[in-house]
Amino acid sequence: MGQSLSKLYIHLVFSTKNRYPFITDPLEVSLHKYISGILANLNSPVLAIDSMPDHLHILFKLSKNYSLAKTVEEVKKSSSKWMKSEGSKSFSWQPGYAAFSVSQSNVEVVARYIHNQKFHHKRHSFQEEVEEFMREYEIEEYDKEHFWKE
Repeated sequence: MGQSLSKLYIHLVFSTKNRYPFITDPLEVSLHKYISGILANLNSPVLAIDSMPDHLHILFKLSKNYSLAKTVEEVKKSSSKWMKSEGSKSFSWQPGYAAFSVSQSNVEVVARYIHNQKFHHKRHSFQEEVEEFMREYEIEEYDKEHFWKE
C-alpha cells in the first residue's frame, strides 16, 4: 500500500485545574475559536466544541500525522498560554484527559451532545458525566480516587 489513510473521530474531554470555573462567558467563544485553530494547524479539524466553566468537550477528526497524545499536549499547552494572555494569569488545565473513539455513524449524535452541554449540565454534574463515559466505554483503568484528586 503506497498511501497512508485514516479517518479517526475523537471525543476529547478535559477540565480546568481543580475544576475552577475559568471558562467564563466573555472568553468561551474566543477560546473555542482558538482551540479550533490549533487543531486546524494540526490537520485535525473540529466538528464540535463546547464547554462549561470548568471543562471542555471537542469532537475532531484526528490527523494521520500526529498521535493523540501529541495533539492533546499541543492543544492544552497553547490554549493555556492563550488563556493567560487573555487575563486568566493563574489558568491551567488539569493534568490528563479522556478521549473516546467515535464511529462515523455516531458523529452527529456526539456533536449534538457536545452542543447541548449547557442543557445537559443542568441535570448532571461533570463527575456524573465522566463516570457515565467510563461505564459506557468500559474504561477499566478508571481510578475514581486518582482521577478526581485535586
